[in-house]
Amino acid sequence: MFQSTLSVQKLRRFNSLILVFRLAAFCFSLASSVFMLTNSRGSHSPHWYDFDAFRFVFAANAIVAIYSLFEMCVSVWEISKGTTFFPEILQVWFDYGHDQVFAYLVLSADSAGTALVKTLRDSDTCTANNAFCVQSDISVALGFAGFLFLGLSSLLSGFKVVCFIINGSRFHL
Repeated sequence: MFQSTLSVQKLRRFNSLILVFRLAAFCFSLASSVFMLTNSRGSHSPHWYDFDAFRFVFAANAIVAIYSLFEMCVSVWEISKGTTFFPEILQVWFDYGHDQVFAYLVLSADSAGTALVKTLRDSDTCTANNAFCVQSDISVALGFAGFLFLGLSSLLSGFKVVCFIINGSRFHL
């Protein structure tokens, strides 16, 4: 199939935008995981792994960071080679489906983390050890930022699915 230079440039620009969103999702999710992982202040203070919701926040953001890293590599492949990593039909559905699943995963984890931090703030846990609660707040906020960029990636991958259904190609050229 013949593609004009302008069409190839538009596709490359579109894929570059997806790459930027995936990079941002990776950075925020990784930072959220690191903040939660390092949220311990000694033997007498609470530890993040003592709370199910914080374990969920850590695990969900770590999974999203790994997935985003993989998708960044796939995006670089697509930008540099001009073709998808997997067969095109599989690639558009893989990206869209996984973006949706992982976005909801991290959203639910960070919502659970928010509820737990609010509960801890109402108890004397945060009064006795405010740094633990502040670092938990930061981790959850970073997770929500990761969700935002994963959600934007999901919108663009959804656009690719719609284009594939309508035109038989992942991008309307």
